[in-house]
Amino acid sequence: MIPFLDIKAINQRFENNFQKAFKQFLDSGYYILGNQVKEFEEAFANYCGVKHCIGVGNGLDALRLILEGYKILGKLKNGDEVLVASNTYIATIIAIKQTGMVPVLVEGNVSSYNFDIPSLKNSLTPKTKAIMPVHLYGQLAPMDEILKIAKKNNILLIEDAAQAHGAKNSEGKLAGNIGDAAGFSFYPTKNLGALGDGGAVTTNDDALAEVIKKLRNYGSSSKYVNEFLGINSRLDEVQAAFLNCKLPALDVDNNRRREIAKKYISEIKNKKIKLPEWDGSGNHIFHLFVVRVKDRADFIEFLNRNEIGSLIHYPIPPHKQKALSEYSHLSFPITEKIHEEVVSIPISPVFSEEDVDRVISGLNRY
Repeated sequence: MIPFLDIKAINQRFENNFQKAFKQFLDSGYYILGNQVKEFEEAFANYCGVKHCIGVGNGLDALRLILEGYKILGKLKNGDEVLVASNTYIATIIAIKQTGMVPVLVEGNVSSYNFDIPSLKNSLTPKTKAIMPVHLYGQLAPMDEILKIAKKNNILLIEDAAQAHGAKNSEGKLAGNIGDAAGFSFYPTKNLGALGDGGAVTTNDDALAEVIKKLRNYGSSSKYVNEFLGINSRLDEVQAAFLNCKLPALDVDNNRRREIAKKYISEIKNKKIKLPEWDGSGNHIFHLFVVRVKDRADFIEFLNRNEIGSLIHYPIPPHKQKALSEYSHLSFPITEKIHEEVVSIPISPVFSEEDVDRVISGLNRY
């Protein structure tokens, strides 16, 4: 059986380092916002090419804290509209709603699964104060065009980079350093995954970074002195220790994913399977390798019989979720098509060539 993702095998490579890091953590006697978090924040900021990285509890909180931070700085307020992809994971939309703003769902592009630019332009209103592109499946959204739209309309650009650690644009700028701020997730399945929950905000905005550092820790500027009504969302010290072990391997792992993706794209030849469109550049880290098929249930049954794992990212579009029932009257034909047809097939930095060939031959037999 080729599992969809063997996280244990991915993490096994770091086991000795994890044990050393855990011992350092235990010996330090400092368990919250200690040296491991500081070290990771500095290393990840340096990696992304930004001035600030603030470790937080998870990717959802990263986006929430960016929005709350901008409210405190007077750049956003309750009721402002934030443009967001209609085919994203629901967490992106939850972050906007939980901070008192209005998510405006924008149709996706059937080729890239990112924003459809004409639809984005058509969604702008005088109430639009931010755009939140999602680098879905590990591929950068069309940031050059989105940047122009944001600058022309004087609105904030906040990246949901939860799936895009290390993806870079044509100028060599990495996800997390293209917009005004970005939210990352280090959920265990991510290309840079912790062994539990974790997240971070990256930004070059000094004022925003200062506010978020306080907001993540009850709004505290110093012990028992609270400037804001903050939350408790701090990157865990032990998870930061594990991330410090894994960060140096991120580019190598991303390159291995790209190698496998290139092989999939060149050698899977089956008219029933729609492969991802990719220009071969660094703009995709293949957090997921997503194909589309007309009869998804039949395809998944075939994969199961042939012992090839798969997952669906995501089976229900946000506007069809009970939690977002106020959007249920809307129609997004491309988004609905995407959610009905997508299947994620196995891709892993620890795959052998035999694993890759088994996936390719299996899909070619479908």
